[in-house]
Amino acid sequence: MSPSLARFRPAPLLLAVALVMASGATLAQEDISKVNGGVSAEAGQTYRDLSTVNGGIRIGDGARLRNAETVNGGIRGGDGIQAEDLETVNGGITLGARAQLETLTTVNGGVRLGTDARVGRHVESVSGGIFVDRGGRIGGNVVTVNGAIGLVGTEVVGEVRTVNGDVTIGAGSRVRGGLTVEKPSSNWFPVTINRRSPRVIIGPDAVVEGPLDFKREVVLYVHATARTGPITGATAVSYDGARAPQE
Repeated sequence: MSPSLARFRPAPLLLAVALVMASGATLAQEDISKVNGGVSAEAGQTYRDLSTVNGGIRIGDGARLRNAETVNGGIRGGDGIQAEDLETVNGGITLGARAQLETLTTVNGGVRLGTDARVGRHVESVSGGIFVDRGGRIGGNVVTVNGAIGLVGTEVVGEVRTVNGDVTIGAGSRVRGGLTVEKPSSNWFPVTINRRSPRVIIGPDAVVEGPLDFKREVVLYVHATARTGPITGATAVSYDGARAPQE
């Protein structure tokens, strides 16, 4: 090696220090935890766990993480995020297109997923609605107690279940399990249960492969092009327009 090249070789000690500093920077962003205040995950970065008690969580486009959870605050993510579990107590979850996740859970808040979302297991809410846009695929169940469920061009491998929410299995959606509307009981206290009959719509070209079991009174509309399993507890009203009739 020529003397001029030798002068530019990094000293072993300096190289070691640089590697440690780079490693430390990576480790520092793996976990972000707060009690008061919001948490942000930068676009395109990789994290492990994000958590806060009093604050929201924002996840930038393309960020990757393991878990995100907050007690008093919502979770909002951009396009193309990847995560295992997202969980809130008092707050909703809203994600952009092409999200890839394992589970989403909220107690007092809704869930809204953009186009082409992929959820490996369940999407669950106690008091809040769930909406999945076109191209979605839910590998488990979609469940609410006191919130509406809306699917558009979405596949649900498991079941759709609610107690007190309207349900729309929208155009082109497929539910491979069944659809159940449970009977309210004191077990759901302190959730307030409406006495209004839930409105259930099976839209154009939608398919519910499993049984439709209604354990309380509902208003059920099934499009002429839709297909369902056996129906118990309700009488289906057929329609053939773009929208179900209004009561």
